[in-house]
Amino acid sequence: MLSGSTAAFAQKKYSDGATDTEIKIGHTGPYSGPASAYGQIGKTIEAYWKSVNEAGGINGRKINFITLDDGYSPPKMVELVRRLVEQDKVLCTFNTLGTPTNTAIHKYMNVKKVPMLYVATGASKWGDPKHFPWTMGFQPDYHTEGKIYAKHLLANVKDPKIAVLMQNDDYGKDYYEGFKEGLGKDADKIVKHVTYEVTDPTVDSQVIQLKDSGANAFFNIATPKAAAQAIRKAADLGWKPAQYLNNVSASVGSVMKPAGFENSQGIVTAQYLMDPTDKQWENNDDFKAWKAWMGKWMPGANLADVNHVFGYAVSNLMHETLKKCGDNLTRENVMKQAANYQKYRLPMLIPGITISTSATDYYPIQSVKLAQFKGETWDLFGDIMSAEGS
Repeated sequence: MLSGSTAAFAQKKYSDGATDTEIKIGHTGPYSGPASAYGQIGKTIEAYWKSVNEAGGINGRKINFITLDDGYSPPKMVELVRRLVEQDKVLCTFNTLGTPTNTAIHKYMNVKKVPMLYVATGASKWGDPKHFPWTMGFQPDYHTEGKIYAKHLLANVKDPKIAVLMQNDDYGKDYYEGFKEGLGKDADKIVKHVTYEVTDPTVDSQVIQLKDSGANAFFNIATPKAAAQAIRKAADLGWKPAQYLNNVSASVGSVMKPAGFENSQGIVTAQYLMDPTDKQWENNDDFKAWKAWMGKWMPGANLADVNHVFGYAVSNLMHETLKKCGDNLTRENVMKQAANYQKYRLPMLIPGITISTSATDYYPIQSVKLAQFKGETWDLFGDIMSAEGS
């Protein structure tokens, strides 16, 4: 009897999208449209799986990575993700990008019981295993990041009069609510709050309104294109507030350089990944491995763009999760392994920041470090600050 039970134990288990030879993963990203700066993440992920396949795959299986352009449009995302789940029959989706877009597929994926893993958005709603057990975030949540900026601002800006620019959607609101919570009884120090639509060609008129409010502090809650425009416009107007920039637009290559380094001095952001322009990482083993990998798999890419670091780091986490599944490639087991990390050291995270998850904690990264823009790079300062998580 023993040999029979041993055989049963070693039996391979598969859901849609997994076989003896392949694992099918679905992805959509904004390769076109207003958030196309983030398209670099998808390109990095695609190159990552090619490198994994060349090295023999995961437990002998090749990754079939299907990536589609959603243009940062929620209706388009719904259509493409339905195709990935119902026609392509992927095992899971991975690192689909954007708060409004992921919100559009959130219920669908959970009704279908298809893992929606390590989504590329820090909205706090991705960490709700009780109501959405098939969805997990990756980066620190926006709400907590907003609180951290508020506390720093109150401690460092004398008699603050605060102006806020916000993308008018769930992503913007999440940051703003956290920021207001961090201000607490000082929330009335916000003298002007203006929004923009992701389809707006510029945010110039909004920045003019913010400057005219007499504010001496500015929280820039915007995706890369609008964030860079706002920094540049503030400088053009001769407005010099203390500036806070959300982490999702802190790329030196895709935001700070286009905004103008001279216009970006002193801006504060939060970081959890090693910034590729920060010289302190040059002799770090993770960083050297990333740079060598980029040289081989993404020759000619802009190494100053932290989106390449993001794509590489999150792919490493997905790689490890699938490796832990062994031959049990069911959707249930994929989620089980994703929710089972204890202080895991992921390549390219700032030293001291690790990955921890559990069945009740779907926030993999819960720490950040503040950084200030100096010269042509970010300068980290202070202690690692931890998020509230669940």
